[in-house]
Amino acid sequence: MSRMDHFRQGGTPFDGFLYADLGQDDDGNTVSVLSALARLGRDPWDEAAELSVLSNAAAQTRLEQLLSRFADVPEDNRNPRATIPRLVALLPAAFSPTIGAGSLLKTRAKLPGVGPLIAVVMVALFLVQRFLLGSDGSGD
Repeated sequence: MSRMDHFRQGGTPFDGFLYADLGQDDDGNTVSVLSALARLGRDPWDEAAELSVLSNAAAQTRLEQLLSRFADVPEDNRNPRATIPRLVALLPAAFSPTIGAGSLLKTRAKLPGVGPLIAVVMVALFLVQRFLLGSDGSGD
């Protein structure tokens, strides 16, 4: 399942974290955690899942390391000491290493989308047409 399927299925437990504002870039655009991680070349959902299984202190350290490389939001537009704990608090608390975010992603990957359903319906329609209407094999 592609990451965009999360939008069609009503979101993820990470949405509060991923859509939190970091500040404004030089053009005046609001920058979210999602866009910051994407601009850093990281998968936002994977990063959020990894952060959610860490302790608060470890998640804050990891997020601070990631965002320290992000220069699109000027330093005077954000306050890392206040921002990092606020963002980590937005991560889902229900995740544990045994249940884990990886389990969520694997579970979501097993959920069928509309594509397989359409394929099954098309095969069923083909078989119905084939058996009810029949064919003598001549192509006419």
